[in-house]
Amino acid sequence: MLMTARMTNPAFAVDGAMDALNAMAKSVSRARLPVQRELLHLRASQINGCSVCVDMHAKGARQAGESEERVFAVGAWRETSYFSDAERAALELTEALTRIADRPDPVPDEIWDAAAEHFDETQLGALVLDIGTINLWNRLNVATKQVAGAYTP
Repeated sequence: MLMTARMTNPAFAVDGAMDALNAMAKSVSRARLPVQRELLHLRASQINGCSVCVDMHAKGARQAGESEERVFAVGAWRETSYFSDAERAALELTEALTRIADRPDPVPDEIWDAAAEHFDETQLGALVLDIGTINLWNRLNVATKQVAGAYTP
């Protein structure tokens, strides 16, 4: 079945929304995270079933120099040796913040503390904002059935 979008993405449809989201992304990028954000975006998008974002961030990760193995392994990051300890902490934080309804304590201290071992306060803030933002994008795209495949980096 060919999917068609229900409407223009709300970020484009509502005046000023795209500017605000772009400003957030720019602020996060200034934190200079020592992890590939595209991989975090890809993982959250996989969890949320956002096909347009899975497509976009897999392509973006490859364009940023990520190997096919790392891109393909994001969904199984715990079972591979492809990711550093900092990346593992960021991926685990991404999963926790994406699946907040899945457990009574959505972000247990051990997940937060593992991230805090690798990232300073500014970087942790940027991670939380970035993960929250990709989750927002996922929800916008899923709700409006945005079509995967159109994005080219």
